Amino acid sequence: MAAPENQLGSPVSNFSVRLSPTPRGARLARLLTEQQLRTWGLPWERATQVVAELAANAATHGRVPGRDFQLLLYVVGETLRIEVTDTRGDRLPRLQCATADGESGRGLVLVEALADRWGVTQGRHPRKTVWAEVTVPAPEPGGACSGATGGLSQGRKQG
Repeated sequence: MAAPENQLGSPVSNFSVRLSPTPRGARLARLLTEQQLRTWGLPWERATQVVAELAANAATHGRVPGRDFQLLLYVVGETLRIEVTDTRGDRLPRLQCATADGESGRGLVLVEALADRWGVTQGRHPRKTVWAEVTVPAPEPGGACSGATGGLSQGRKQG
């Protein structure tokens, strides 16, 4: 049992899923995020756009055949943390100035505009995690929480 000073006052809502690094996997990440945030009763518009951009980057720039990317969502207090982990730790994302007629290069500019904070964390080789945080209203006491991995489910996480 954790020491009282290390215990959270409320359960942590979380959702995790591994997806194929393809355009279909990126779309599924966005759709699953929208559904999960609706289940939690949280606003989903900004967060799903952030997930769409990070998942598209994982499918495009972080793709390694045969290796999935992982989407992790969790809420602590009034912060929704979005993490997308892929297996191309050698390819770190960076903000770029897109050309006016370019068809790409705007994803992280959108993440920068929509998220309160974002960054990159190097993981165990060869992984990296691109994360973003979005402020959301505090969850209702006794509201739905998810401890699920890879699916949409509800339940109270017991402490």
